[in-house]
Amino acid sequence: MNSILLIEDEQSVAEVIKAYLIKEGYQVYCAYSGLKGLDIFKTSQIDLVILDLMLPDTSGEEICKIIRQTSDVHIFMLTAKGSLTDRIEGLTVGADEYLIKPLSPRELTARVNALFRRLNGRFHSAGILFNDGNLIIDGEKRAIKVRGNTISFTPNEYDILTALIINKGNILSREQLIEKIFGEDYNGFDRTIDVHIKNIRKKIEEDTKNPKYVLTVTKAGYKFGGDW
Repeated sequence: MNSILLIEDEQSVAEVIKAYLIKEGYQVYCAYSGLKGLDIFKTSQIDLVILDLMLPDTSGEEICKIIRQTSDVHIFMLTAKGSLTDRIEGLTVGADEYLIKPLSPRELTARVNALFRRLNGRFHSAGILFNDGNLIIDGEKRAIKVRGNTISFTPNEYDILTALIINKGNILSREQLIEKIFGEDYNGFDRTIDVHIKNIRKKIEEDTKNPKYVLTVTKAGYKFGGDW
């Protein structure tokens, strides 16, 4: 049974969402403040965090940053702040999806179901080396090493990179990457992939202005440029 941590300060909203998720077979923990959410996260095995940004004690962005220091758990940000700048900031601090309120419990539940369906098709090859071992992908552990150091990736960053690796030699458009990572029903904004690509490059490229692993193909998309 997959476990979900819902951090939402409006108790009535949290209870409705919780009821929908439980009906789908998930174990759901609820926290009505950020610090309480962190306490639950530290003591429980959590597969997904649904995180409201407007919390009474601290910001959701800060909670996301703290979680990302130790975990690559999936994080859905749920907020009424819907500007492009807000969305980019949310993805930059480590969110996997940025969902805009008002969002019906049925749609949120559908997105959660789609996430766990996608996880079944993950990349499982172990110990693939590129560029004389400077980049190592371990699909069994979902771990990435760059020049000997293990690098923390969010789940979506990892899945985007491995999608490009699996399709090495081919160009994947933004639309193709969105479909592979988020599913056919995703209706987020089209700069999502660009933000994730920027984050990936910061983590694996020695020179982000002249990348050698994640290459941009103008007006077409992205491709993987590492050498076996």
